[in-house]
Amino acid sequence: MNFTLLLNIAKALLLARWRQTLVAAIGVTFGIAMFVTMQSFMTGLNKLLDGLILNRTPDVRLYHEIKPRNRQPVNESPLYKNNYNFISSPKSANARLEIYNSGSVMQSLSKDERVRGFAPRISTQVFFNNGNNDINGVINGIDVQKESLLYSFTDYVVNGKASDLKNVSNSIILGKGLAGRLQVNIGDVVSVTTAKGDQYSLKTVGFFQSGINEIDNVQSYASLSTTQKILGRPGNYITDINVKLKDLTIAPAVAKEYAQLYGTDAEDIQTANAQFETGSRVRSIISYSVGITLLIVAGFGIYNILNMMIYEKMDSIAILKATGFSGSDVKKIFLVISVGIGLFGGLLGLLLGYLLSKGINQIPFNTSALPTVKTYPINYNPLFYVIGILFSLITTYLAGLFPARKASKVDPVIIIRGK
Repeated sequence: MNFTLLLNIAKALLLARWRQTLVAAIGVTFGIAMFVTMQSFMTGLNKLLDGLILNRTPDVRLYHEIKPRNRQPVNESPLYKNNYNFISSPKSANARLEIYNSGSVMQSLSKDERVRGFAPRISTQVFFNNGNNDINGVINGIDVQKESLLYSFTDYVVNGKASDLKNVSNSIILGKGLAGRLQVNIGDVVSVTTAKGDQYSLKTVGFFQSGINEIDNVQSYASLSTTQKILGRPGNYITDINVKLKDLTIAPAVAKEYAQLYGTDAEDIQTANAQFETGSRVRSIISYSVGITLLIVAGFGIYNILNMMIYEKMDSIAILKATGFSGSDVKKIFLVISVGIGLFGGLLGLLLGYLLSKGINQIPFNTSALPTVKTYPINYNPLFYVIGILFSLITTYLAGLFPARKASKVDPVIIIRGK
């Protein structure tokens, strides 16, 4: 049978009961819109939280940890070579925190095709002098350009300029909480005492706010050269190298490789943030489950409406079959009706979902825990819209399949005789 004719008949049946058609389409529209909106919002939130972790945690961190020596002197002595030696409370080895041959390590990393970039860092504990009180804190010596490129450091500098660390000698950026405890403003000079008792004066050029009070109350940032000067160390003194990889999933294997290759300790991001990764996965599963449930509910609505339409259109079906339309033709007509409802409702749902997402994205979201976020996060991933329209068509096709098969089996003789 001519497919154009079947389309025209399907269109006539749809328009004849346009209120029912509209109700079915609205059901699909609501399901698709909620699916798109929820996925955009939930994945946007996950992306935001993941970004906060990724901006603070390197994919692979190279460092030296002070720990007890594996081989104790008593085990090296010939006198006790054949004895069992039990040592309690062994002391840490007289090892240095710095990474040996840091220049060679960074040169090797720059040639590794798996590495997107790396940022050297120096971390040291100090005391900030506030009158007669000493406030415990940490100074992180950083390469501002690399930290900003790889870990979005400038996004968390809420006052001042991150570039001033490089341009202004003997400068420091204080955590927002630490600045409050010291009662200092931009331009003020703070006094710092190292673990060795040396004192230095540093100019405050900005405030840093990560959103985690435990960090903002103790952390501060200075340039690598300033931190090396404070510690009295040479220009090649580095305690950490934070590596950013092109593929995050290979971080555990790369960390083990680097630990053996460079003779350092290495920690991968999956190990450092295992609990957070689990929470992110659970949130994604929940959001997809709710969205799919909405689409299935909409599909059952279409199924019920098409069933009712078939009972009401028994006369029309009988006339179609009596005039030469086969059961297959009738089945196609009702499938076209079902898919047409899904297509119209799905496209309208995508538009509504996009508008709802846009609306949520404009709602102010101001919190001290997330200083860089001004509105609710939304992820406008085209994949959500593709999944939405495909699921709409598949759901409505399956919802219309059984009623269409029932319509194709209608015996016109019985219907006409009954009339």
